[in-house]
Amino acid sequence: MSKETQQSMIAQNRKARHDYTIEQTFEAGIQLEGWEVKSIRANKVQIVDCYVVLKHGEAFLIGCSIQPLQTASTHVETDPLRTRKLLLNRKELDRIVSAVEQRGNACVALSLQWKGHVVKATIGLAKGKKNHDKRDTEKARDAAKQIEQATKMARKG
Repeated sequence: MSKETQQSMIAQNRKARHDYTIEQTFEAGIQLEGWEVKSIRANKVQIVDCYVVLKHGEAFLIGCSIQPLQTASTHVETDPLRTRKLLLNRKELDRIVSAVEQRGNACVALSLQWKGHVVKATIGLAKGKKNHDKRDTEKARDAAKQIEQATKMARKG
């Protein structure tokens, strides 16, 4: 595998997969400053309550917390929760805007990962789950786990 195609996970938003049904995902670049990249390399990033806002035909990441390092320069003003622009092509932006406006979907950040030397965000068009949907998902996960445990026991015995 070449160096450019290697991917490694930086942060995941597990709460989004619990609260939403993800219908479609997109990979977007993020416009970052130098101190933010250094903080991301040191794992000082959190995307738990992160979502995407669409304004004037552009997408922005809101709620992504990147804590500055203690060694950050004093002449740079650091804002851990600043709004960061997402870099998508026009076709993807149009598809996201139409889905959010027409179908009532939400757009949430699912994960951050390295793609080569660039930070990419995986965002998803999501539809909110009801409480009974969340319970059904948990039941299905528990059933799959029990089946796997039973097959492991059958292989051993």
